[in-house]
Amino acid sequence: SSIDRLVYVTTKEKFHESIDSAWQKEGVQRCGGNGQSAQGDRKTQEEDAVEPPGKKIKLEEQTEDRKEKEDGKKARGQFKCRPHRKPHNYDIRLCPSVVQERADKCFYGDKCKFFHDIAEYMSVKPEDIGERCHLFDTFGRCQYSVTCRFAKAHTGEGFKNLVNEELLKKHEGRLMVKNALDKDLQRRLRKKQVSFKASEAYLKTINKTASQGASKKKAAECQALQCSNGDASTAGQDGQNCTAEDAATVDGLKAESVAEKQTSAEELSGSAGDCEKRTPHVEPTGLNSSEKTQDTQKPSPIKTVGALTDADLIKLRPSEKKQVDFRDKMYLAPLTTCGNLPFRRICKRFGADITCGEMAMCTNLLQGQSSEWALLKRHESEDLFGVQLEGCFPDTMTKCAELLNHNIEVDFVDINSGCPIDLVYKKGGGCGLMTRTHKFEQIVRGMNSVLDVPLTVKIRTGVQDKVNIAHKLIPEMKNWGVSMITLHGRSREQRYTKLADWEYIDNCSKLASPIPLFGNGDILSYEDAIKARETGVSGIMLGRGALIKPWIFTEIKEQRHWDISSNERMDILKDFTRFGLEHWGSDTQGLEKTRSFLLEWLSFLCRYIPVGLLEHVPQKINERPPYYMGRDYLETLMASQHVGDWIKISEMLLGPVPQNFSFLPKHKANAYK
Repeated sequence: SSIDRLVYVTTKEKFHESIDSAWQKEGVQRCGGNGQSAQGDRKTQEEDAVEPPGKKIKLEEQTEDRKEKEDGKKARGQFKCRPHRKPHNYDIRLCPSVVQERADKCFYGDKCKFFHDIAEYMSVKPEDIGERCHLFDTFGRCQYSVTCRFAKAHTGEGFKNLVNEELLKKHEGRLMVKNALDKDLQRRLRKKQVSFKASEAYLKTINKTASQGASKKKAAECQALQCSNGDASTAGQDGQNCTAEDAATVDGLKAESVAEKQTSAEELSGSAGDCEKRTPHVEPTGLNSSEKTQDTQKPSPIKTVGALTDADLIKLRPSEKKQVDFRDKMYLAPLTTCGNLPFRRICKRFGADITCGEMAMCTNLLQGQSSEWALLKRHESEDLFGVQLEGCFPDTMTKCAELLNHNIEVDFVDINSGCPIDLVYKKGGGCGLMTRTHKFEQIVRGMNSVLDVPLTVKIRTGVQDKVNIAHKLIPEMKNWGVSMITLHGRSREQRYTKLADWEYIDNCSKLASPIPLFGNGDILSYEDAIKARETGVSGIMLGRGALIKPWIFTEIKEQRHWDISSNERMDILKDFTRFGLEHWGSDTQGLEKTRSFLLEWLSFLCRYIPVGLLEHVPQKINERPPYYMGRDYLETLMASQHVGDWIKISEMLLGPVPQNFSFLPKHKANAYK
């Protein structure tokens, strides 16, 4: 995207000088990425905020070519050498029994490590950052009481927490956020007391199929030996004859094969209204054919007139799934870290149709980890919401799907088969599933058998660059029972470099028909969206485009470029911080968590170029702009790629950062290269 070079383009030095001079006028001490305060010394701050040196591979005989290759890899992907920082430990904390104003004393008594004297706590508590509390003004009561960083707005004499009864009654019984982890369920998960009957029934069919396959192979080998040796008696003398047990196995398998053919014929004739194609050797519901026939013959609870139709049979099916119309919708991609609940609320306001939770590890969910279950939370504004699961084995994925099916409210469940990060890929998850088709099929069929909602899959074009395999998988997925497929137009090796291959996405959408296929990649304007919809895709998914400008959903629906002002953009950030305080809390711990997620988002927001400054529209996602001056100071500040400037923006909204504060973003803007 070219910026008007005569008016707004500037140099790096002048750009930073302009921002620093405004700070010096305000008397603000600038905070670098590592938390050190400084004024004007940009060079030192940039050195502090850059990525730490990479770990050297411990090989004595390492060629120069290998070293150059490793150096080349540093500039791509994530901050792999980003130092692992433990969560901040907040020593100054008031005991929950005091915060919640419980009548009984603290359970831990003298052993409790938290403050119990409110006056003592208030003397060391950090200062409030504002005079109005969003939680109190919205809901009539702030559950964080005196620990809230806006406590003066709702504390009376003796540090008593005030309550607005009128507002409290208005929100009484209203559940704004669903899918919270029940403590009893968490306890049962940790003690492994949760039953997975449907999953275990399906897993038995996998084991049965595997054992039958092994027996058939053994029988075939025996028959081959008999044919090669001619007479069975001669073969027996040579020690190469099959045993009596093997002969019985062969006869049994022949009988089973005949029974399977009969069963499959009955299923085909008895399920004319069934649109799902299932292979005869796997029964997702774990029921045999006779049980299915009995279920079908049960009288309908609804009185009907006339002959029995296919529609009547479909209504009686126990595995009937809820229907979701995915077509012609805009889908906000499940984004790790940045795709949190407050951000999704922002995107819903601007017109996103479908939202999905962040990628959750199925093993962590089965263990009852609170942090992983938090990724499944759903706000009341998310009318079409799904969750995304990551896993690499049929047993854990099927059990996790059954667990979620009974305990949370979702409209669909998505399988992550596109995650490129090494941690996931090397154990066989994410993109690794695309190369493990047998396991992939078992996972899809297993999850489909235990879910009452549609099952969707997100994939990439392939694993290796220029070696596409999605077109081979998609026809298979149609037979597995997938309800919708999302295709990111890049391979794993590409990550986010180079442009997405929309021609390939178009070809894959034809293969997927009639199953809806959503396209994903490089959509940053309504023109990009129009070009994407000219292909055969059923809808579009937006990831980085929504992070860079969340109002893109409005632009696409209204087919216009929105020259949004810096004040309007700041209002969006204010809304995000309010939503963050609702979600993570308005005490110090919740406030700093909101700040960290805001800073991660600002590392994407700074890539937006105001429409009013462009020589030609639209802005392209892979074009890196020169340094430019905004139309006002705030617009210039928002264009800065420096961590310290993002921290300054966060301080405008959430007050000064704590001592020894540090931040490094998880991702780089390598898409420009």
